[in-house]
Amino acid sequence: MKFMQTPLPFVKMSGTGNDFILIDHRRSRIAGELMPEFARLVCRRRFSVGADGLIFIENSDRANFQWRFFNGDGSEAEMCGNGARCAARFAYMQGIAPAHMRFVTLAGIIEAKVADVNVSILMTPPKNFLLERRIALADRTLLLHSVDTGVPHAVLFVDNFAEMDICALGREIRFHPDFMPAGTNVNFVQFLEGGALKVRTYERGVENETLACGTGATAAALLAAVIGKAASPVDIVTSGGERLAISFELRDGPAATNVFLKGPAHVIYNGELSPEALL
Repeated sequence: MKFMQTPLPFVKMSGTGNDFILIDHRRSRIAGELMPEFARLVCRRRFSVGADGLIFIENSDRANFQWRFFNGDGSEAEMCGNGARCAARFAYMQGIAPAHMRFVTLAGIIEAKVADVNVSILMTPPKNFLLERRIALADRTLLLHSVDTGVPHAVLFVDNFAEMDICALGREIRFHPDFMPAGTNVNFVQFLEGGALKVRTYERGVENETLACGTGATAAALLAAVIGKAASPVDIVTSGGERLAISFELRDGPAATNVFLKGPAHVIYNGELSPEALL
């Protein structure tokens, strides 16, 4: 299967440890039906560029641009908070959009503001808050909460990460029948002194723990506030040791409005994909 004949420019970026490949695709280079397999191949670590996800920036008649976002396994996702922050800074640096911009995702239109390396995005309204869900696993029953912050997230509050196999437990919850057919991302959340939260995420589509997850951090902050253990703004410490800030207005229901995710979006390098990167 041939994807391209000539080198394809890209930028590698990181949003608090979540890494992405970004391609200016306003002039089409990869056919839409080939994008999932293209993403899977180019996101392979050690064999290709390697990343948690791939973002195509495309033209839009509804906003400054639109994206197509693919997880590392080639599945297309509705939303990714850290990916959205990287996409916004990429679009600003490339002259595609102004510092205050709007862009289209499958989850809806995202509003973003770029200030040097820091990017703040207004998330789509969270939905489907479900509290105290009892999930029967092979050897135990867990009490967790869930919410959709653009993509579905399960949140489990824990006392100690050291006693948990994040990948094994995350995978079991991610594929649990209660969350099918779409599956869910799974966040393990520990309360820190001073009101901050430490969040570790098993990410659907990556099928592993990632160093950060923006929509997961948002889900953790919102659910901690709903159960009365946090208040806006909430500081999130990611697995990679960096910090995200989540601010919001909590409503009865529960519900939340004006949900903002803020943090750094770093450029790692510019490069060109050769056809051999897809072998």
